[in-house]
Amino acid sequence: MNIQFTKMHGLGNDFVVIDDTARALRLTSRQIRFLADRHFGVGCDQVLIVERARDPAHDFRYRIFNADGEEVGACGNGARCFARYVHDRGLTDKRELALETLGGVVRTRIEDDGMITVDMGTPRFEPREIPFVADAPAPAYLLSVEGEDYEISALSLGNPHAVLLVDDVDEAPVARLGPLIERHERFPQRVNVGFLEIGGRAHARLRVHERGAGETLACGSGACAAMVAARRRDLMDARCTLSLRGGDLTIAWPGPGSSVMMTGPATFVFEGTLEV
Repeated sequence: MNIQFTKMHGLGNDFVVIDDTARALRLTSRQIRFLADRHFGVGCDQVLIVERARDPAHDFRYRIFNADGEEVGACGNGARCFARYVHDRGLTDKRELALETLGGVVRTRIEDDGMITVDMGTPRFEPREIPFVADAPAPAYLLSVEGEDYEISALSLGNPHAVLLVDDVDEAPVARLGPLIERHERFPQRVNVGFLEIGGRAHARLRVHERGAGETLACGSGACAAMVAARRRDLMDARCTLSLRGGDLTIAWPGPGSSVMMTGPATFVFEGTLEV
């Protein structure tokens, strides 16, 4: 089977995007892993599938698969690339879209300057909704990892996130600690792990170990989760810049009960056809 694809990225967080609006394509986990493989396939952090919406009130259905083949509920950088893809490929002429995802409806807007804003929804802090094993919601928890206790924040933005504050993000133990926390028993569906260095109330630096993908150059939902975690502890303002290894995102969150808004770029790389 030959598949036409487009390679895109959001600040270096890269995607293989496939238009499945005209047929019912059912890729297996093995095929997803093949597409994502950087040696034998195209290479990406996630595969994005464009489908027709199931609800006529929405514009498209947006499916997200990690490099390990697992379908997940949210991806902020992917949502920006998705919006750019369907608009620039002529699948829609609308600049504002409502996208169905496994984690709920995501709304995007193409700005006049070409940047794309994503409404990431309202953060969820109730442990059972993350999911995370804890007795009650709290701004921070102690997590025991290989005999050491780490203070983390835990929340969901359609997918689970753990956020650790670090003094120097360049020296953070992302490669060692990220996989251990990702698969920690208190996160029954695994978790994305953010390492956050706060430089001031309006700026922070971040690295993210994504579940099923490892460390990526940028993680949109991870940036939003990190900002929300810092806001809950009164460490950052309502609008700020998060600097990731692939570039900067603007994040805005007024506070509990409000949506998190993320603004950043989406870039085409190349197109091709691959036999899977």
